[in-house]
Amino acid sequence: MKRFTKILFVVFRILFRTWDLAANFIFQKVIYPKPKRELPDINDLILLDSATSLAAKIRHRKITSVEVVKSFIKRIEAVNPLLNAVVDKRYEEALKDAEAADELLSSGKKTFEELEQDLPFLGVPFTTKVSVAVEGMALTAGLVKRKNMRAKKDAHTVAILRKAGAIPLANTNVSELCMWWESSNNVHGRTNNAYDQNRIVGGSSGGEACLQSAAASPMGMGSDIGGSIRMPCFFNGVFGHKASTGIVSNHGQEPEAMGDLDTFMSTGPIVRNAVDLMPLFKLLAGPNVSKLQLDKKVDLSQIKIYYMEHDGGFPFCSKVDSDIKDAIQRAIGHFRCAYNIKASRASIKGLSRSFEIWATKMFAVEEAYSWSEELALRKGSVNLYWELCKWFVGMSENTLPSLGLGLSEIFKRELNHPETQKFLSMCNDLKREFQALLGDNGIFMYPTHPTAAPYHNQPLCRPFNFSYTAIFNVLGLPATQVPMGIGQNGVPVGLQVVGALYMDHLTIAAACELEKSFGGWVSPSKISC
Repeated sequence: MKRFTKILFVVFRILFRTWDLAANFIFQKVIYPKPKRELPDINDLILLDSATSLAAKIRHRKITSVEVVKSFIKRIEAVNPLLNAVVDKRYEEALKDAEAADELLSSGKKTFEELEQDLPFLGVPFTTKVSVAVEGMALTAGLVKRKNMRAKKDAHTVAILRKAGAIPLANTNVSELCMWWESSNNVHGRTNNAYDQNRIVGGSSGGEACLQSAAASPMGMGSDIGGSIRMPCFFNGVFGHKASTGIVSNHGQEPEAMGDLDTFMSTGPIVRNAVDLMPLFKLLAGPNVSKLQLDKKVDLSQIKIYYMEHDGGFPFCSKVDSDIKDAIQRAIGHFRCAYNIKASRASIKGLSRSFEIWATKMFAVEEAYSWSEELALRKGSVNLYWELCKWFVGMSENTLPSLGLGLSEIFKRELNHPETQKFLSMCNDLKREFQALLGDNGIFMYPTHPTAAPYHNQPLCRPFNFSYTAIFNVLGLPATQVPMGIGQNGVPVGLQVVGALYMDHLTIAAACELEKSFGGWVSPSKISC
């Protein structure tokens, strides 16, 4: 039986790869024959500063918060007509908040040390996805039935950032109810990649990662239940961190994650500069920061490095781009030359079943609502077959990927079904394998995604590629997406660095090191300042 399964996998892999190549040719040569790269120049140095640096300059009164907020408002207004990343904004309120921050600094009511300790991001604007509650702002999550809904109070993470002095500036686009890897919906439309507007920004935190890549926000937040931070950050050439399970609160996001879905989901930072990952993550972790070792100095010469260049052969995933394999090898080469670390090629066979493991774990959450109920705001359910018929004539409120996700629930098995138990067992085995392999000083380098940013709608032809990120959600492991430059297609490439449970400090330290060596974010715009 095992031999037959292997043969079947090989046949399916050949068929899918043939289909994938043909579809890619059509998208590249027929539908989108010319790259679309027309983004306004960056002519303001404030836009290039890290959030941490901006906060320090504001504290030292080298610049004002009002200046910073105005710079990013101007940049958003310049790039958003081309990118459609921002879907709601609070410019007037943000400027009032900035004036209050500047007045606090002028008053001398707090010492410099108090400001640094209590208000580490005083006066620095931030943005977040439109599924995260910011009081008074849109909270649509990309669903037509929610188009008039506004947040009554801040999500926990937004409240944390406000308490640290940061200023909410805008909300960014997502996929419908945050469950697809292209940020396009029937409320706010589609977001375009800053490096090539014919390509996707990923999802569901795609608008946020896009805004960061365009230097239109100094720092942002996303959430990740199947790669929704890491994939967009990969496609847009910025940094993003998915925390160890249970560290960052997801409270105040739509749709609310029920039961174990809340443990699979992780809210985390999306930034251009790796230096911002740790201070932002420390804040977001809140009281759970005590479970981590974020203040521990990492001796990079003492870490162990493992890697894989692909998942081991899932038949319905695209072949990993040579640019991405090269990025992994360049990262390995750096650690070898700089720290005399010899990386070991891992052979983790369970990764080839990543999609089935993730899907089984998601379907096994008994407290979760069905997708047809989510589309109906948990008040009854949507007739998915009727909506699909309406979609074909352009009359459905819902997107095709969203309807497809709902229809996929017909494959949901009972919890005691042998196949369900098989993949649940495989998940537990993988957890133990990674914990034993990585321990307290190991990192695992792995593709964030098998290909660089696809063209708009192309994810429909390769729907399972997200499994490269999704597996680490159900394993609960920390993972940091690291940009590694621009590939042959003119769009970013990168890799994810994975650690054992609660070893977030190792993956972030590795990201910071790779940024120093390879440059990190590469501007999609000409810099003329």
